[in-house]
Amino acid sequence: MPFPTERGFGERNDIADRRVDALARDTILLVRERQMSTRESLVRSREETMDKRDNLAQEREHTLGTRESGVGDHERGMREAERLKRVLESHIVKLRQANEHLVITTVRTQAMAEQIQQARDRMGHMAHHDFLTDLPNRLLLKERLAQAIALAQRKGHRLAVLFIDLDRFKVINDSLGHAVGDQLLQEVGQRLLAAVRGSDTAGRQGGDEFVVLLTEVANERAVSELTDKMCKAIAEPYQLAGQVVHIGATIGISIYPDDGDDADTLIRNADVAMYHGKLDGRDRCSFYRPEMNLRAVERQRTEADLHRALDRGEFELYYQPKVNLHTGAITGSEALLRWTHPEQGAVAPARFIPVAEECGLIVPIGRWVLREACLQAQRWNLAGLRPGSVAVNISALEFRHTDFVAGLRAVLAESGLAPSSLELEITEGVLMRDVNASAAILHELKAIGVMLAIDDFGTGYSSLSYLNQFPIDVLKIDQSFVREIGASGGDGVIVGAVIAMGSSLGQRVVAEGVEEREQLQFLCARQCQEGQGYLFSRPLSAHGFAAFLTRPGAACLHC
Repeated sequence: MPFPTERGFGERNDIADRRVDALARDTILLVRERQMSTRESLVRSREETMDKRDNLAQEREHTLGTRESGVGDHERGMREAERLKRVLESHIVKLRQANEHLVITTVRTQAMAEQIQQARDRMGHMAHHDFLTDLPNRLLLKERLAQAIALAQRKGHRLAVLFIDLDRFKVINDSLGHAVGDQLLQEVGQRLLAAVRGSDTAGRQGGDEFVVLLTEVANERAVSELTDKMCKAIAEPYQLAGQVVHIGATIGISIYPDDGDDADTLIRNADVAMYHGKLDGRDRCSFYRPEMNLRAVERQRTEADLHRALDRGEFELYYQPKVNLHTGAITGSEALLRWTHPEQGAVAPARFIPVAEECGLIVPIGRWVLREACLQAQRWNLAGLRPGSVAVNISALEFRHTDFVAGLRAVLAESGLAPSSLELEITEGVLMRDVNASAAILHELKAIGVMLAIDDFGTGYSSLSYLNQFPIDVLKIDQSFVREIGASGGDGVIVGAVIAMGSSLGQRVVAEGVEEREQLQFLCARQCQEGQGYLFSRPLSAHGFAAFLTRPGAACLHC
């Protein structure tokens, strides 16, 4: 191989240089392209990276937002759950409280309902039962009687109605007090319950009156047997206020259907029969008879006539002398009321006095008696006679009347009679009704200067300690005790005891109802100061008494 020349070397070098340059340019271009490509690729990569970063940032932000939103939602959920929990707990507490309150309210309502029912039951019981004895009252009695009548009508049975009035109850109630009287009524109610059958009804009509319904009775004999059983039960002694008390009962009986076919008629007719028994002497049983109504009508007529008797001047006073048993001197008189009816003539005091007391007319009648007695006594004094004191009986209604003392002062002032010439007779039972009130009235009367006497002494149940509280001047021995002297072996022990007691208390003793010489001798032997009775004189008119005062030896039957 030939060696290149210097030209050749130059050409070759130029070519090589061009090639090198071209290669260098290509290389540079390639590099540049590659750099551009790389740069572009880097730019793109950077942009992609930026985009990815942006996307990642967005995703992160979205994730954070989502997370924050989730956290917020969670927190809100938690808060809401907590709030709901608190609300639920509050509702549960309120519900529990409401439930407890409801339970309590229900229990209280039930208790209240039971109390209301009990109150209604008590009110119903009280409406149909007597408050004192707890026996059926007149309302329940009439209901049961109406039912019993309907049943007896269907089955053809007979039944009986008993109207019971206690005898001597008023004396016990007045002397021992209303509390003891109430206790006595309660015990009588219990005895009646024990005496009747289970199918019968015993109730209280009012006061000391009871009504018993006997169902399915065969005849009057069967009724009499049951009634006798009741009478014996009632008559058994009672231990009251440390004392033994005895009472009786007057019973009127009506039979269905003979004596009425309704409750009112049967009760009314039994009452009529009872009243008839009272008039016949008490302590007895009486079956209703149609003619008994005549006596009931008569009583109503008597009451009506009494209202007119004062205005018509039909009353008159009679005077029964009181005698000193040792000297025979007239010591005074007792004013006794008499009634002369324009059609019936003389009406017995036992017939109209009880009616006057029951209807309240005894107060105006008593005022008339007191005024007339004082006026008459002063007339005798002015006529120069020596009538002594005049005694006037004072009823319970008069004694308790609010203007009794004032009325007495007015009568004394009008008549001009000296107070010491007036003697007021008051029964033991009236005084014992209210001891403190009685003592106050008696001391007021005593301050006026009148004489005070206890009438019918020994028939009540007074205590000597009470008796000593009263400013009493005179004790009047009841005629029932005087009548026993020398009769049927009577030894007059009670009369002797009263005389001795009056003497020890410094009180004058007057024996009522002296009719026999033997009685007079007994009284004189026991140092009784005064007597009054048919042995000395019957009650006299004012004119007759004046004549008796002037007649020599008028009361010569002294010891």
